[in-house]
Amino acid sequence: MRELKGLKVKVDDVVYMPSLDAPADKPHPFVYFISIVNGSQEQVRILGRKWIVKEGDEQVVVEGDGVVGQTPDLAPGQDFSYNSYHVTAEDASVEGAFFGQTADGEWVFVRIPEFQLCVPDWV
Repeated sequence: MRELKGLKVKVDDVVYMPSLDAPADKPHPFVYFISIVNGSQEQVRILGRKWIVKEGDEQVVVEGDGVVGQTPDLAPGQDFSYNSYHVTAEDASVEGAFFGQTADGEWVFVRIPEFQLCVPDWV
């Protein structure tokens, strides 16, 4: 598996969203907006993801198929944007990777840059 040069992930925005449902032990919901941009010369289908969430002394790894229930197929120059959310007990950092296959069947990945989930001071 190789990192596909030109395939990029952008964290477009992270928003603290207290109006969303959250359990009592993780009362801080954050919505994040992500774009996967295929700046490579290869067609790629995103088939999976791996997130690493670091919160306090804990680290949680979340893996799964696709991206928000989809497997976007990106031609060169195309992008895929989505939003999702995560709940925390305190400030956290998030990073990871998306995994995919080129049209030739080669497995590739792209890193998700680290971003912060910071509980606002007014909470």
